[in-house]
Amino acid sequence: MEAEIEPRVQHRAILFAILAAALYAISSPVSKLLLKEVPPTFMASFLYLGAGIGMALVGLVRTVNGIESGEKRLTTKEIPYTVGMIVLDIAAPIFLMIGLTTATPENVSLLNNFEIVATSLIALFIFKERITKRLWSAIILITLASMILSMENTNSFSFSIGSIFVLLACTCWGLENNFTRKLSIKDPLQVVVIKGFGSGTGSLLIALAIHERVSNWLYIFAALLLGFLAYGMSIFFYIYAQRYLGAAKTSAYYAIAPFIGAGLSLLIFRDVPTLTFLVALVIMIVGTYLASIDGKE
Repeated sequence: MEAEIEPRVQHRAILFAILAAALYAISSPVSKLLLKEVPPTFMASFLYLGAGIGMALVGLVRTVNGIESGEKRLTTKEIPYTVGMIVLDIAAPIFLMIGLTTATPENVSLLNNFEIVATSLIALFIFKERITKRLWSAIILITLASMILSMENTNSFSFSIGSIFVLLACTCWGLENNFTRKLSIKDPLQVVVIKGFGSGTGSLLIALAIHERVSNWLYIFAALLLGFLAYGMSIFFYIYAQRYLGAAKTSAYYAIAPFIGAGLSLLIFRDVPTLTFLVALVIMIVGTYLASIDGKE
């Protein structure tokens, strides 16, 4: 009986990881549009507050209907990982939004795959998860593609500031993924609500402290809605997937998000992809494929 159930659980976890990726994919192109009216730190704040508010309402509906989740609640033992998750989720989206203000959304979307590298290496060095030869090959290829995408001038080998901020965001999320892994056996709804309100409030306080201003309520509502879908629902599914797949493997399946995001960005902004973008895209696809099939015979 155990052998029959396990494949179904595995397939469901993979589906959750893919759903998480599809929802997150809309983040970069839509955020780029909203950044015209919403400053970067406020944007980061609204994304996570939207996730927190939206998932809190989902929890409220569940409670009103008398639906018992049966999930384990967070305890004091998880406080260090919870605090680390919140702090990293304050920094990461701010870095990403700053990067989006200068970098093209398709480049930013593909650079998001560097999160695989960060997650895997942190899982190896800090949490002692095993990395296979195939995943090492993926890490090398994704890093190479990220370097190509980050080059502002190929002659002088200078890197764009926007891309550097995106890579910083991916590194923060890589560490945050491993912290969230420690919380994956707990109620995903509770984790997302805490993540949303904690990180969103932190970013909001920073935005107010540096005197950012936003007055367009339509854009604020759109940012909150985007946060609910691209961060709230995406994280909710991601945590479920991590429970069964682990941090490194969930991140690998999640890696289709940048390709969906890049495609949407090219369509929305009607950008013509450069030769370096296409070269990086091919390398990134190969690296992502290797990461996604890692562990499969």
